[in-house]
Amino acid sequence: QVQLVESGGGLVQAGDSLRLSCAASGRTFSTYAMGWFRQAPGKERDFVATINWSGGDTYYADSMKGRFTISRDNAKNTVYLQMNSLKPEDTAVYYCAAVVARYSRYYYTESYQYSSWGQGTQVTVSS
Repeated sequence: QVQLVESGGGLVQAGDSLRLSCAASGRTFSTYAMGWFRQAPGKERDFVATINWSGGDTYYADSMKGRFTISRDNAKNTVYLQMNSLKPEDTAVYYCAAVVARYSRYYYTESYQYSSWGQGTQVTVSS
């Protein structure tokens, strides 16, 4: 399994931007589809975005479309989540996750589909 470490979280004001990073170990990063999820206190873990193994295809939860952008750099074994126009309701722990999915065209939007998870990074948006 791949090891994942998120970074880039913090405390920001509404309307600000943040870029989260997720660094993966190993030499097979390009065989994984990657996803971002988030979990607010007292709530379930929700899907945010996913990107396929090559970076050529992405899919977002409806509430993130137009504000969040997922990308990846396979040479750096890293996936990113650019978050713009942040709102207080975006406050949560953000997790990245990986699933082996080379050449797959399927969108992985459910947490149970992912086999590897990072420890999470806290994002807090003040009003």
